[in-house]
Amino acid sequence: MTDYWAHPTALVEEGARIGADTAIWHHAHIRAGAVVGEGTVIGKNVFVDAAARVGARCKVQNNVSVYSGVVLEDDVFVGPSAVFTNDRFPRAFGPWQRVDTLVRRGASIGANATVRCGIELGELSLVAAGAVVVRDVRPNELVGGNPARTLGWVDVRGEVVDRGPERPPDLPFGGIEEVLP
Repeated sequence: MTDYWAHPTALVEEGARIGADTAIWHHAHIRAGAVVGEGTVIGKNVFVDAAARVGARCKVQNNVSVYSGVVLEDDVFVGPSAVFTNDRFPRAFGPWQRVDTLVRRGASIGANATVRCGIELGELSLVAAGAVVVRDVRPNELVGGNPARTLGWVDVRGEVVDRGPERPPDLPFGGIEEVLP
């Protein structure tokens, strides 16, 4: 008996840890050793690798691969077909050197964005659709483009509150609790 729901075409390997009230949709694959928190939605054709962690109440949209070494803290949104990498110098031959990536609580990643490994996305940061992120993103920072650059600053709801290059001093950190049901 499980406390989560998985579509009949989803593959959840023995040894994967899945939180209560999680939904895993069509053709998703959760590897042994992966951790998926409670209340999370895993979209169609999502792959969660061994040694990857997806926090509670996350939404991982269709066609996303969360590879080993990627950590999504609680309340993270990952848009359709976003890409994470986990090797800075990939080759089909030779040794593989995993490089970890951390996505902090409440961060959002737009559709088709690419996040290079070794990056930290700050709490409540927002990555625009199609962005290519090659550097750390600060809390509440809005980034977009290729390579991603600062486009402004967002509040807890994701609304742009400033278009300057530096975080406004009156922008509060956190506040996720005020928008949670």
